[in-house]
Amino acid sequence: MNLPPIHREFVLHFGEMGSRWGINRTVGQIYALLFLSAEALNADQITQSLGISRSNASMGLKELRAWRLVRLKRVDGERKDHFTTPDDLWEIVRTLIEERKKREIDPTLTTLRALEMQGASLDAYSEARIVELRKMIELMTEFYEDMARLETEKLIRLMTYGSRIAGVIDKVGGYLPATRS
Repeated sequence: MNLPPIHREFVLHFGEMGSRWGINRTVGQIYALLFLSAEALNADQITQSLGISRSNASMGLKELRAWRLVRLKRVDGERKDHFTTPDDLWEIVRTLIEERKKREIDPTLTTLRALEMQGASLDAYSEARIVELRKMIELMTEFYEDMARLETEKLIRLMTYGSRIAGVIDKVGGYLPATRS
């Protein structure tokens, strides 16, 4: 890699973590490189910096664009496409969560609902577990959607309250809204 030592360490770490998060190591490294870069980079700069093939860079950029984590940026006087990450860290986190929800949570809910509709073919215990899991995931999804609607500043304030919110809930009482059935 043709990078300063701290950049190299960050990029290598992100590549390693990417493989644990279910993405290709190179995709994680490309993202990390773009994340740290003050300027938008073209595919040739990425290949040179990371020591990867042009096709690897192209495939990684395509995947990152599909996840909406990398943006195409036109550079005056340049014919090559340049790429960058959003500047707002909260936008990046929100995008990651939304994309993971679309790819992982939504299909799981669809499957659980379909299985629940076939309930007669399940034993009572299995059916109850599927219903319980669906309700829990729907509750978490509703919470996520409520948080996603919050302005970033309000979300940050809410997060800084942390466990103090549990104390408020204890003082208010044991009210629990009915979950969807």
